[in-house]
Amino acid sequence: MSLLTPARTLAAPGCRALLPGLLKDHRRIVLVRGGSALWAEDLARALSAFAEVEVILHHGEPKDSDVTAALARLRPFGAEAVVAVGGGSILDLGKALAGLLAGDGALMDHLEVVGRGLPLTRDPLPLYALPTTAGTGAEATKNAVIDVTAHRRKVSLRDPRLLPRVALLDAALTIGTPWPVTLAAGMDAVTQLVEPALSRNATPETDALCLPAIRPAMAALLRLEQGEDPAARDTLLRAAHLSGIALANAGLGAVHGFAGVLGGLTGAPHGAICARLLPPVLEANRAAMAKAGLSLARFDAVEREICAAFGTTGPAPALLRVFIDRNALPRLGAMGLAEAQLDEVAEQAQAASSMKPNPVTLSPAQLRAILVEAL
Repeated sequence: MSLLTPARTLAAPGCRALLPGLLKDHRRIVLVRGGSALWAEDLARALSAFAEVEVILHHGEPKDSDVTAALARLRPFGAEAVVAVGGGSILDLGKALAGLLAGDGALMDHLEVVGRGLPLTRDPLPLYALPTTAGTGAEATKNAVIDVTAHRRKVSLRDPRLLPRVALLDAALTIGTPWPVTLAAGMDAVTQLVEPALSRNATPETDALCLPAIRPAMAALLRLEQGEDPAARDTLLRAAHLSGIALANAGLGAVHGFAGVLGGLTGAPHGAICARLLPPVLEANRAAMAKAGLSLARFDAVEREICAAFGTTGPAPALLRVFIDRNALPRLGAMGLAEAQLDEVAEQAQAASSMKPNPVTLSPAQLRAILVEAL
């Protein structure tokens, strides 16, 4: 099996300086950047020396209205390439624009679940992605997550051709990220290593990516809990990148099946939702698989790696709960989920695309119990 990956990945200190040279043959470039990606200002000046540059400055997760407004502004520009510099949400916006600017379709034509789910009609524009947080691995995935406000859901524009032409991993861009952001993003990366490792679509190739990365990713997060550490930043960024490749090839599971629904419903940070759900989902999946007489070898391997990062024995869900509790990550109720919404959320999560690779099919009652535990 050949893995879906970015056409080219560069991972080294200072590799961001290579970007202008990679773009030298493009004459109209869209630069999508977040407000905290200050280096992007220098990049815009460097690109302006040989190309026309349109800058999209965006804050927060991309909504469907943001994508539609950007398309209206950019289509007359005739872009030849898209550069995205920022966290996972910025990279998702960049991917959506790269995919849609190449054609003339509307966003809702191509969104899954709440849209028509049509394939893209043309190859996306070349995309160059530089993550400034270590979490989603969006620079290595084939989907762009969009918040559709009318439906209060986060859903994806998905196409294998949305994988970036070049992903540049320069951990210096992540140094100084506030701890709450580092924590939420890092727990997303850990979850994205755990779920593909347990996925019913797992392969030897995705196992080779995930299993060796879980322990160093969690250990790096534990080091960063104590203070800034450039080596830990680099480890976590690389782990997040591997998690993106893994999920693009093996899918995710119940944590992310819930996360898309809860993110659209509450507006809470994606990584915080994942962190709060990971322990009860691990417990529910293990119990359901044991009851069904299925092998727990994968669970044992994953939990050993988590426990090793903490330097102790399990159970892994208990160790994760202690970690997220001492860092005051809110429970789902504090994020805005009401008890009256539990059945609706469980029903919507069960139908989510990310739920399908979960290692065992969980009933509505089991899904509701997970939410109750995390509420």
